[in-house]
Amino acid sequence: MDKLKGYNKFLESSKPYFAMISLQFGYAGMNIITKVSLNHGMSHYVLVVYRHAFATAVIAPFALIFERKKQPKITFPVFMQIFILALLGPVIDQNFYYAGLKLTSPTFSCAMSNMLPAMTFVMAVIFRMEKIDIKRVKCQAKIIGTVVTVAGAMLMTLYKGPIMEMVWPSGDTSDKDWFLGCILLIIATLAWASLFVLQTKALETYRNHQLSLTSLVCFVGTVQAIAVTFVMEHRSGVWKVGWDMNLLAAAYAGIVTSSISYYVQGLVIKKRGPVFATAFSPLMMIIVAILGSFILAEKIYLGGVIGSVLIVIGLYSVLWGKHKEKQEEDRLKQLEFIPKAVKGIQENGNNVTTGVSKNNLDDDDIEMNGAKSQKAEANKVSDVVIAMPMKAPQTMPKE
Repeated sequence: MDKLKGYNKFLESSKPYFAMISLQFGYAGMNIITKVSLNHGMSHYVLVVYRHAFATAVIAPFALIFERKKQPKITFPVFMQIFILALLGPVIDQNFYYAGLKLTSPTFSCAMSNMLPAMTFVMAVIFRMEKIDIKRVKCQAKIIGTVVTVAGAMLMTLYKGPIMEMVWPSGDTSDKDWFLGCILLIIATLAWASLFVLQTKALETYRNHQLSLTSLVCFVGTVQAIAVTFVMEHRSGVWKVGWDMNLLAAAYAGIVTSSISYYVQGLVIKKRGPVFATAFSPLMMIIVAILGSFILAEKIYLGGVIGSVLIVIGLYSVLWGKHKEKQEEDRLKQLEFIPKAVKGIQENGNNVTTGVSKNNLDDDDIEMNGAKSQKAEANKVSDVVIAMPMKAPQTMPKE
């Protein structure tokens, strides 16, 4: 009986790990299938349209069923927020990402996507949504991680190096437009980071209606993507999709990576936190590197390997800083009850001590208590920033 309880406890504690590992395989499959579809001539503009049309069709019914009550009113400011989020996510980010993926490789694109937490941190600082205290270790970790991440991205962009020999043979790849593909991927990551920062305002309105917000962003993004496609693609034949890899790429990306992954990742974040979910993102890069070199005969270059390692190191440095920031926030919440308890005892006229005195608080607790109001403002987007690791945001999941 004890063994059965222990086995059940092990399974329960292992569910978040199995879920996140499964998601990384799902994301990896999306990159491989999309690359094959783009190589076969599918327009990335059309792919973005079909992907988010599938995503809207899948998510909208759940939003109507579970979030029908007390829907927020769509005023003009709220509509503009949704419009900008759709422009940054489905339109700018997805089109630039697919264009960069077509010109480079799935492994390279996945490595670049690991820049997302560092990019989001930079955007939050620019918009004064996160403050920097250079004397604190957690801020130093985030700054160093950001610098290392950017250095890794620059190395991957400017230096390819010799080919890394694999066990299985690799095909030839052209160096043409490789630099342009790197720039497109960086722009895509910046757009996605901007979405994470700006969605904070929208989440204030749709705090209890995140499925509804995702559905609206996907729908508006689909309409915007259709308009962009009409401008960029003048051939009517680009819209034709048969029962082939092109349809599979659009359906897989819309249903698996923009719908199912949203639900599963949301459950994991709710149970284990955003840092836990984001920490698995480098696994996708490893899976894609193996599958890409085997299925697509993709070549792996030394510059890409070194740059990827630097990006992963920077990623975990930023995540560590975020983790320490979250710990301090939790400790502040635990300290809030102390003044209330003392006040209640004084009102009752009892000479009873609470067991906690100023001497018992360490320097970090006193410092945190004094900077409480500043941290509340600085941390208000902390969870949102990390909640969507790499290409898969909480409100607008990506790859």
